[in-house]
Amino acid sequence: MIKIENVSFKYHSIDEENETLAVDSVSLNIERGEFLAVLGHNGSGKSTLASMINGLNLPLSGDIFVNEMNTKDEKHIWDIREKAGMVFQNPDNQIVATIVEEDVAFGPENLGVERTELRRRVDNALEVVGMTEYKDRAPHQLSGGQKQRVAIAGILAMNPDCIILDEPTAMLDPIGRREVIDTIKKLHSEENKTIVLITHYMDEVVDADRVVVMEKGKIALEGTPREVFANVEIMKKLGLDVPQVTELAHDLNLDGYNIKSDVLHIDELVDEICLLK
Repeated sequence: MIKIENVSFKYHSIDEENETLAVDSVSLNIERGEFLAVLGHNGSGKSTLASMINGLNLPLSGDIFVNEMNTKDEKHIWDIREKAGMVFQNPDNQIVATIVEEDVAFGPENLGVERTELRRRVDNALEVVGMTEYKDRAPHQLSGGQKQRVAIAGILAMNPDCIILDEPTAMLDPIGRREVIDTIKKLHSEENKTIVLITHYMDEVVDADRVVVMEKGKIALEGTPREVFANVEIMKKLGLDVPQVTELAHDLNLDGYNIKSDVLHIDELVDEICLLK
């Protein structure tokens, strides 16, 4: 669905001589229906890459195609944003109306969606994210997790094929994080949406189809969650953690216990320990 071909980008600053590439010669294909997670510490280029998929930033070099439409082609930019909706880190920056259902309707209404279809889309989007009972509430009365789910509903109502989420849980407490991650998994498994999740929380990506780790604007690691997180030492050198259960398995291996290094869930580790003699 998305083709990223040798893309580079840099932000301009006063000190032009010391400008570095935020994204450096990245190539990546994202398949329709895939759940792709992009990891990296602050400044690694992951959010910049996400903004280019949506056409918010244009590549300095290289090309990005969404449904075969080039993000550099101005005549297709709104079609691209309709196909690839973006959810930002702070839901307060994305919520524009004073009532929840009006906010969810804002995007499709501006796309010219007919009123009966608009009503159906809003109701369906709120149901999918579990916010139907709050449709008449003011957004400021909601928790952070609920606000983020409203922001996701607003994108969902535009009926995109792909939803890009740029650190959507960064400002949330653990309960809010769980609400949002459960919603993302539901969008992928039940609504068949292509998901691109930008995050630095390792436990949020263990159920992804594929993980990409970025460092200094380049792809440092790529593979399934098991393949990527099994590289504990490399991840730590990149300034990133791995799921706690994976790190525990790694430490037990270092202490001489013969345990698989690619465990991702507690029950897997329990099974491995029970097999020890």
